[in-house]
Amino acid sequence: MKNLFAETIEAMRRKQVQEWGLAKANYENLEGVETKGIKLGNSSFIIQFNPKRILSSAAKVDSKSIMERKCFLCKENLPVEQIGNDFVGRYIVLVNPYPIFPKHLTIPGYVHEPQKILGKLTDMLELARNLDDYVVFYNGPKCGASAPDHFHFQAGNKGFLPLETSFSLLKKKVFVEEEGIAVSLLAEYPGPALAIESRNIKLIEEYFLQIYNLLEIKEDEYEPMMNIVAWYGEEGFKLCIFPRAKHRPSCYFAEGEKNILISPASVDMGGVFITPRQADFENITATDLGNIIQEVCMDANSLEKIAYQLKNKKAQ
Repeated sequence: MKNLFAETIEAMRRKQVQEWGLAKANYENLEGVETKGIKLGNSSFIIQFNPKRILSSAAKVDSKSIMERKCFLCKENLPVEQIGNDFVGRYIVLVNPYPIFPKHLTIPGYVHEPQKILGKLTDMLELARNLDDYVVFYNGPKCGASAPDHFHFQAGNKGFLPLETSFSLLKKKVFVEEEGIAVSLLAEYPGPALAIESRNIKLIEEYFLQIYNLLEIKEDEYEPMMNIVAWYGEEGFKLCIFPRAKHRPSCYFAEGEKNILISPASVDMGGVFITPRQADFENITATDLGNIIQEVCMDANSLEKIAYQLKNKKAQ
């Protein structure tokens, strides 16, 4: 059966990368970006040298900076060349003009409201189902979102993120397995994550809310720090939740040779680390990458304790 929504989005995407000068140039440039592989344990990560992403990696997301600039995701502030398509009357699907993926979408809400996933997971899953050739992702307000003041998702084509392409091969420690759903810890993946697998959106929502409520909300924050990656296929939905400990690693703020300008978000957690500077791309090592992941992610032991709490809660 034809997916008319996906076909409409693909037609819009093609039109934008052909006719909008900024998007056309940046997608053409993306075809020539340098990449290299780094092995962490049993997982392969990709390092992408992408200078155009400096706008996101170095984005100032403090309250003062946000108040002093126009919101670039509000419809009235979009470039005149940028067109989009409606999704369920609450979102507009746009081509991201500063791509990481060969097909990269940004999906802001029509309402200017803070980046907060609670109450919007269903929308994320419905996007994944309707854009079934894409991986949909969410960056928390201090987990890689360059516009934490305006709620949005992003999406990139399948076959790009190692997390998605190798998911079936990853070792999983199952904590909940009942009819229609499984919740597991990605036991050997470098970025500790909980994975939910199901065809049932309501069941996924139920377990996600329990996980959400078990995570700490840090002082002066309004939601637990996290990145979320989701996709839909023949086996149903896959949802990967990466609870975070920090926004940016210490190397981001270091001086001299120790400085590495990496601000991890969902794409990085999914296995593609973005380096907007040539020196960082050339010099980053597996040790650097491992240290960055360890520093910004919740540690595996703490996440396993949360998984046990979830398991025990369901057993009661």
